[in-house]
Amino acid sequence: MFMTDDHGSWATGAYGCKDILTPNIDGLAAGGVRFLNAFACTPVCSPSRMTYMTGKLPSNHGVQDWIIPEDSFGPTSRRWLQGHLTYAQVLSRNGYRMGMCGKWHMGEDDKAQEGFSYWTSVPGGGGTYRDPEFAVNGERRTIPGYKTDIVGDLALEFLDQQTKEHPFYLLVPFYAPHTPYDYQPEEYRKPYADSRFPCFPDEPMSPAQNPALKSLFGKREPKLAYSALITGMDHNVGRILRRLEEMGLREETLVVFTADQGWNAGQHGVWGKGNGTIPFNLYEESLRVPLIWNHPGRIPAGRTPDPLVSSYDYFPTILEYLGLSAPADPKRVGRSYAGFVNGQTPVWRDRLYFEYAHVRGIRTRNLKYLERAEGWPSEMYDLEADPGEARNVWDEKAYAAQRAAFHRELTRYFADQGAPPLEEWRKTTKQQLPDESRQLGPAVRSQGVSTQPR
Repeated sequence: MFMTDDHGSWATGAYGCKDILTPNIDGLAAGGVRFLNAFACTPVCSPSRMTYMTGKLPSNHGVQDWIIPEDSFGPTSRRWLQGHLTYAQVLSRNGYRMGMCGKWHMGEDDKAQEGFSYWTSVPGGGGTYRDPEFAVNGERRTIPGYKTDIVGDLALEFLDQQTKEHPFYLLVPFYAPHTPYDYQPEEYRKPYADSRFPCFPDEPMSPAQNPALKSLFGKREPKLAYSALITGMDHNVGRILRRLEEMGLREETLVVFTADQGWNAGQHGVWGKGNGTIPFNLYEESLRVPLIWNHPGRIPAGRTPDPLVSSYDYFPTILEYLGLSAPADPKRVGRSYAGFVNGQTPVWRDRLYFEYAHVRGIRTRNLKYLERAEGWPSEMYDLEADPGEARNVWDEKAYAAQRAAFHRELTRYFADQGAPPLEEWRKTTKQQLPDESRQLGPAVRSQGVSTQPR
């Protein structure tokens, strides 16, 4: 399973951006199933990754925002997945050899988590792309070179230890194309030397733009860096696929490609993901991710199903595809979309639910509704009439009845999952929240209310 970081589906050739070079991802899409409506439940890294692993909403897995360094690694860290069954544990208990090469960012990042026998990760969720420090099977060391290439090298090392006789599962969560944009090898930058970057909208900056990312907005160098980071990642996808072919395992190996969440690179006047704005957003580009399943000879090639699927659906889907099962848990909210992977067209739901700290939302085929707590304004969009989410119809009379229905539905849905009301979202986590999550809306700030880190 390949997972990129801060990678909107729009930023691949397979999803329409021919200016960003992704030939290996495009090949996976052409030879497999490319989902058109795949979304992350949460548009920021740590809670999104927790949802992929557990099939649960943030209210139930307990991580509501990205995990700060003190909670991510070192003496004060903890395993945020502790007490939650993961699909990795299920696979391990069914005989799979489990490898993890890349970004974890779910606590105790430098230590192998339950189910994994091969573990390589950078302590913490980010850091430099040049000569990074990795924890390699318990040993911390600085490895010269480019971080993305090193992730590829370590993934190949795991594959070289495998045999045809024993099943394995390799998770490759790349750091790219997440910031910092401090270094990309020239071979990945060169294709963009003369690019006009047509896939990056040049819109006026949103007044809600997160100040921490303002310096990157609308400039040529961040566009080039983001593109080069993606192309470098794609190159390493190709290296790993070629190794599988050399080992004679390609036709026996399922390959899944996705991202932890999306990214705005000018869309809506924003540079960033869900926390690219204050208050947090649920824009399409923040939530929509690439999702490709490829298995030669088993998965039909060239199909583009369009069901609304979420990161919380991955847990049941990977287990069904592999013929495995897990003990039932009412807090797992996902549903298997393996039927679509296998070329069928099962009856499917018509909505998804989202959650990120002070915002919760619903998306149907043509409408998006989101509620914010703590004095921040709420929003509603008619995606059919306004696919760019430029016109908030929250206060429009024509949408009043639907807005009221969505409010009842959203309140009931989260209550049914055992979550507290939205205004009490802070009760759902014990993490030390980043600065952005501690900010309050103007309607609450004016009352002198303050929020302290947990």
